[in-house]
Amino acid sequence: MPIFNNNDHPIAYLDEGEGDPILLIHGFASNKFVNWVYPGWVDLLVKDGRRVIAIDNRGHGESYKYYNAEDYGAPVMAEDALKLLDHLYIDKADLLGYSMGTRISAFCALQAPDRVRSLSLGGMGYGLISGVGNPEPIIEGLLADKISDVKDRTGRAFRAFAEQTKSDRRALAACMQSARKPISEDMVSKVTAPTLVAVGTNDDVAGDPKALADLMPNASYLEITNRDHMTAVGDKIFKKGTLEFLEQFS
Repeated sequence: MPIFNNNDHPIAYLDEGEGDPILLIHGFASNKFVNWVYPGWVDLLVKDGRRVIAIDNRGHGESYKYYNAEDYGAPVMAEDALKLLDHLYIDKADLLGYSMGTRISAFCALQAPDRVRSLSLGGMGYGLISGVGNPEPIIEGLLADKISDVKDRTGRAFRAFAEQTKSDRRALAACMQSARKPISEDMVSKVTAPTLVAVGTNDDVAGDPKALADLMPNASYLEITNRDHMTAVGDKIFKKGTLEFLEQFS
């Protein structure tokens, strides 16, 4: 997989297909393969005539691992994504994010609105603004000596996912410890790019997709039927809705 040096620290990515560029930004403890290749997104979008770029966020996948919380946070990770577009000489792209990737995508749109043609935001509704719960059980779960020591249900789920994705758990813990820069309703209202907010109807993490979409001047929402935060990623309703949304810009 190709990499680019971001302040002498490698950021890994994939770049496949030809056509309008779309940048895929994965969720916490995931990577470009788990979030986008294995569920079929990359093949789907390439076959739809698009140039598909998928980044490994810092601390994840094959990208550089930082172990200090101050080296993370969505605004910093948004800068990584924008620098990847610079590296590839892409002036403007569609963005597709999931969960943490939705937060990063939103900061891309706030920091460089002229670079973002559209936003497809998966796995995150009003939780983008209100937050998604206490990070401490997740941090403790990631740093525990073994998974059997983790009693908290959420912490255990994230620990299991981190092990499944063969992630660097110390790097993930540092990422989770980073200061959460709040996104206010007022900030969200300034996101003018056409936006699709897609959330599973059984997702107890994301928050209300309609409540988020209603704050934006040019947004709609999609309910992914009978899917939760983990199972919505590769769902056919999510894929179909995203392709239909993107079609209007081609």
